[in-house]
Parts: sequence; structure tokens; C-alpha cells
Amino acid sequence: MVNCEDVIRFLDTYLNSAQITDASRNGLQVAGTPRVGKIVFGVSASLELFRKAKVAGADLIVVHHGLLWGQEQPITGLFRDRIAFLLKNDINLAGYHLPLDMHPVVGHNACLMRALRAERLKPFGEYHGTPIGFCGMVQPAPLEDLVSVLEAYCGAKAQVLAYGPKRVETVGVVSGGAYSLLPQAIGQKLDLYVTGALDEPAQEWCREGRINCVALGHYNSEKPGVLALMELVSKRFDVQTEFIDVANPL
Repeated sequence: MVNCEDVIRFLDTYLNSAQITDASRNGLQVAGTPRVGKIVFGVSASLELFRKAKVAGADLIVVHHGLLWGQEQPITGLFRDRIAFLLKNDINLAGYHLPLDMHPVVGHNACLMRALRAERLKPFGEYHGTPIGFCGMVQPAPLEDLVSVLEAYCGAKAQVLAYGPKRVETVGVVSGGAYSLLPQAIGQKLDLYVTGALDEPAQEWCREGRINCVALGHYNSEKPGVLALMELVSKRFDVQTEFIDVANPL
């Protein structure tokens, strides 16, 4: 057992969350029991995750997409149900959004670049003036080979827009719902842009920009950082940890 505040303090510091401007409330969002014996990790806060975490014996849940998003919100409807479940069961909830996107070691984007064995990484993908992803070089390889690597790594079936070079050398990655940053990848003349979710304009941007794009799903593209963070915490603290996958194809 450890103190919950010690875990939160470590995560806040390691992820540098206080220095990152974000719509999400990063850090502890709902307070529960002060002592923690098991931490469950997941991608997104939901009743399904909370219920499974309770069955698993969780004292603290750490997610990428939390419940608090920087605005006043009446405690009604689904939001009330989620808060009520955590309070009734004395379970803590912590969320880390942009800090877990952009971290150079355990961040989703850093993990995806490591999966591709990318080198010469540079910050990439400005969001409200701050780069949250990475770009770099990979050993020249057919697009389909890199798609296979990413699908296996994320456990997802990718959506592929193949309008760029058949052999890929330069890659940019921004996980989640970052299709709108595709023009930045085109501007840097990258061969491949990897993200989570796409929207209607993406196809013609790719065709006209002569770039390949791989979308792994918002949820699946943001499992890697959560898993990496769990591994870090399990080595740092004498607690049980478990990742609960609430499968989501979107």
C-alpha cells in the first residue's frame, strides 16, 4: 500500500503537467481512499471502466481522457452517474491528457515512433502553439510494412489513405483525433502521417498533398502511452497495476 498523494505527486512531476496548458484538468480529478494497493489504468473515463476497475479491486484509476475539461459543468446525467460511482466506492480518479500525448518517453507519440524504430526525432504537430507529436526518419520501407507494424503494436485495424510514396522514409505522428494537423505534415513534406481518427477533408488533403496517412482509431492510438505509464508506475511503487481495455473501434 502507498499513499495516493505520493503517486499523484510523482505523476504530476514526471509528466510536467503543471507547465502544460490543456483543456483537461490534469492530475487528481476525484478523491477517494488515501491509501492505494491497486491502480487500474485505462484510456477513457467511463462507467464501464469504473465498474471493471471496482471488480479488479482498484483504489486509483489513471486515464488519458478524464472527466473534467476546463469548464463548469452541472453534476447531472451521465456525468453525475460517473462521479457518484467513484464516490460511493471510494475510488480515486486521475487524468493526464496533453502531458501523456507529448511526453518524450512514455507519451503515445513517442511510443508509436519507437514502434516504427524512428530516429532523429523532432517535435512536430503544433496544437495551440505547442508541438504535441514527433516526426523523424525510418529505415526506408514499403508503406504496407509500416502499417502492419502499427496494427500489431496497437491491436487495431488501420484506415489507410495511400496517396504518397510507396516507400516511406519520413514520418510524423500525433495520436488521437488529430486529423486537422495533417496539413502540417504536408507542409513538412513527410511521406507518412500517423494519427488516430480522420474526418472527411483528410482524403483530398492526402491526394493533393501526395502524402500517406494511417489512422489507428482515436482509442487504439492512445493505448501505448497509458501502457508505458503503467509500466513506469509498477516499477516505481509497491502496488499492483492492471490495464483494463474497454475496447473501442473509434
